[in-house]
Amino acid sequence: MSDRPFTESSFQAYLREGKLMGSRSAVTGKVYVPPRPMDPETFSQAMEWVELSGEGTLAAFTAVFIGPTSMVQAGYDRNKPYMSGVVQLAEGPMISAQILGLDAVHPDVNIIGTPLTVQFIQRGEGDGQRAVLAFQAG
Repeated sequence: MSDRPFTESSFQAYLREGKLMGSRSAVTGKVYVPPRPMDPETFSQAMEWVELSGEGTLAAFTAVFIGPTSMVQAGYDRNKPYMSGVVQLAEGPMISAQILGLDAVHPDVNIIGTPLTVQFIQRGEGDGQRAVLAFQAG
């Protein structure tokens, strides 16, 4: 599918293109996200890029009231918290991301299992622009 190396920069480039990509082992068929250059079970380097559906469910979450500088610059603070979570992707692997569309001010454990769809948020400008992985509820 692609000759790109299995690196963080390649993963970020795919995010900027609006694609959620992982690596799949040609030996076991397991999918890894973020991508890995080697299957950790067999140590085989026979890996290929695979585009994921972007569908998943919320497996864990936390509401963040005091975030890092990048999130403060994005408009989040004590009065406007954001939610971060772990998403169980339809293809099996889990990945952490910002969670959109759920109440970060009054989070409830009953939202575990909520269906989510991938979103690609562009933050920053010029050379500092970066695609951030997020998942939207609903």
